Amino acid sequence: MIPRQLEKGSIEDSVFPETEIVDWDGDDDPTNPRNWPGSKRWAHVVIISILALITNMAPTMCAPGIKEIEADLNIASNVASTLAVTLYVLGIAIGPMFISPLSEIYGRVPIYHGANVMFVAFILGNALSRSLAQFLVFRFLSGCAGGTPMALGGRTIADITTIQKRAAAMALFSMGPLAGPVLGPVIGGFVAAGPGWRWTFWLLAILGGVAGVTALMVMRETHPKVILERKAARLRATTGKLHLRSKHANTSLLPSQVLVRVLIWPTMLLFQSPILLVISLYVALVFGVMFLLFTTFPSVFEGQYGFSTSISGLVYLGLGVALVASMFLFNVLNGRVQAARMKADGVQQARPEYRLLLMIWFSPFVGLGLIIYGWTAYYKVHWIVPIIGTVFMGFGAFFVIMPAQLYLVDVFGSQAAASALGANNLLRYVSSTFLPLAGAPIYHSLNYGWGNTLLGLLALAFVPGPLLFYRYGERLRAKSSVKLGGSS
Repeated sequence: MIPRQLEKGSIEDSVFPETEIVDWDGDDDPTNPRNWPGSKRWAHVVIISILALITNMAPTMCAPGIKEIEADLNIASNVASTLAVTLYVLGIAIGPMFISPLSEIYGRVPIYHGANVMFVAFILGNALSRSLAQFLVFRFLSGCAGGTPMALGGRTIADITTIQKRAAAMALFSMGPLAGPVLGPVIGGFVAAGPGWRWTFWLLAILGGVAGVTALMVMRETHPKVILERKAARLRATTGKLHLRSKHANTSLLPSQVLVRVLIWPTMLLFQSPILLVISLYVALVFGVMFLLFTTFPSVFEGQYGFSTSISGLVYLGLGVALVASMFLFNVLNGRVQAARMKADGVQQARPEYRLLLMIWFSPFVGLGLIIYGWTAYYKVHWIVPIIGTVFMGFGAFFVIMPAQLYLVDVFGSQAAASALGANNLLRYVSSTFLPLAGAPIYHSLNYGWGNTLLGLLALAFVPGPLLFYRYGERLRAKSSVKLGGSS
């Protein structure tokens, strides 16, 4: 078991002699970010959503121009060609694990600004790359920096909103990460066909620079711990009372404890909890297949259907339409399904397993969409039909990914949810990096029809998992050696 001290501060039990605590000046303290004017709080939500939009355009914006990248950088390997697109995602998995915890020490705003500067710098490195090695290194490093807005966005929203208003803010923020991977190749297709593939990265750098300057002017520190510690330091300097301490002064972690929290504990949870392991593997498969599709769209629609580079970028809109429609449908159904299930079961508090109902209903669309996409592309049925297949796939994917995140939060509670989600995110981003490498061998051996059927059947093989957890999840949680929030 993980020692309790890892979740609490290293100096939690220490006592400051004659300590005077510095706190907010009442519930209406205007320096508390939750009491800022609505326009200021929503401006922060919009800014971090835009930052997440731009950094999530980067993984797929170069995909339509991959043939030009191969020719310019002398890429002859399918593996290297795929990594040129997906290695950014590995950076998203690894970088924020080390960058985002720094926000607990230095505050949110410096980390946003620093990460954005690095993102723009490394994207420029991609634009100027003259060899495959340079391109891949800058691709990975830009991903390490680009994952920061997603990692910190939820924390910033928690800083500036109450629980009652948090759902609307999270919905607005999520539009950036959802729209980015779809909007990126739509723009990238036209840019690659016009000025050339290097301009996809110049454009990303320009957008990142503009967003960064805007963030510099608009954003202010939101972390209550940092704000109160600065207030305490200011009061100590002006009053000479050296015993003044922020109320959060006993919540700091040592660097070694931060490392344990972000690396060791998520890994231990992953192997101690069958719920976390199965759900994370399912999400990883779905996410990986989505990125496999991203990397194969150019060969399918340019090779099979004769699309130009600019027009081929538009085929990504099928997934985009599915994800946006799914988000609205999820917001309509989620609360109603939980309320109906609570009424039917005669309970006052929702079980975490109720989150799985929408996954059970809609997750089979992943396999169905893959099979439709594969066989219609193989037989060169009208191009709209395989795109409809991607719509089904995207629809099902959303109802795997979103309920999975909410279920893990409910199951593990506030104390362990961050580590559970960290393990889940690590698996899905690693899968998104390396599963697409199997795309070319699979399609070469099995063709588009049987290759996508194989992937679809793998996705369908996970469908019983949520069914079993819905029925036996409560029993599993009760027997688990891991302390789970949902069972307390």
